[in-house]
Amino acid sequence: MGANYDPNICPEFIKLGEFRNNTVHGVRKYGLRIFHALIPRTYPCLSSPYDADYLEKGETDPYWQNPKIPAIFDDFVGYKCGFNGAITERTGAVTFNNFKVADNGIAGVEFAEIEDVVDGYAKLENSVIVGNTGLNDADGVLAGSSVKGFIGPKTEFFGMTNVAFHNFDFGSSGALSTCSHCFHHASSRSGGLTYTTSGLSFTNCNKRIWYQEPFREIIHDLDGSLTGLGADSWAVFAQPHLYQPECQGALETHDGVICDSRVQVRRISFYNLDNVFRMIKIKVAQWDTDFETSMLANETETSLWDYT
Repeated sequence: MGANYDPNICPEFIKLGEFRNNTVHGVRKYGLRIFHALIPRTYPCLSSPYDADYLEKGETDPYWQNPKIPAIFDDFVGYKCGFNGAITERTGAVTFNNFKVADNGIAGVEFAEIEDVVDGYAKLENSVIVGNTGLNDADGVLAGSSVKGFIGPKTEFFGMTNVAFHNFDFGSSGALSTCSHCFHHASSRSGGLTYTTSGLSFTNCNKRIWYQEPFREIIHDLDGSLTGLGADSWAVFAQPHLYQPECQGALETHDGVICDSRVQVRRISFYNLDNVFRMIKIKVAQWDTDFETSMLANETETSLWDYT
């Protein structure tokens, strides 16, 4: 707000022109930063509601009342940046395409928050992320660091396709990480958010995933390239109730549990609980007809797991 404020001008929601063939290196913080927001739509100062019944109305776009305008960032190179090769804050229909980032101090690419779109609009695709090329670390700082290739957002509706990760085999580095800035004391995010991935590859990556606080994110692997367990598999942080026949521990490589397509992993939230439930551990059980019969027959013979 200021002397020139005009409610009919909304720059955060205006379409991007063209971003292509840019290179950044050696900067103290960010190679590319979207700040505070880029959420482009046809009419910038009007809301863009999602219509779940758009097909029944003969529409082809769920945002037909005010269509999104994809912002495509193409062919970016960012290396030896003190913080991130590229980072976004609040973003809508934004795609990073054909990015090549290497030797960055915190992460190659980071998406902080997805806003005002569903799956399929915010994504990273056709890119290469290198942790340490061995060419820009004469002081050894990078080799002893906790660099991550990609840090996912603290919201849902993000997808990653055809991304190659190389040389995350040092310190506490990892190819993928989660919940951007959720470690901060001001964060109110409870986690359990879902990202989707496909077409990923890993070369010299000791850990494919390294979870961050609150250690609850869910990664849906559409083709098995992340988990190695086939299409529609899952990766989550290790919790006692997740060690089921359909899942297996993968702490060394995936920092948690990976599950095959026989299960689906979902976030569950409870709101407005009575105070009587405060400080009481939740018990989680796998539910099916056989389990119900067993529980009704003799509850002491059933298995319950703590959720912490």
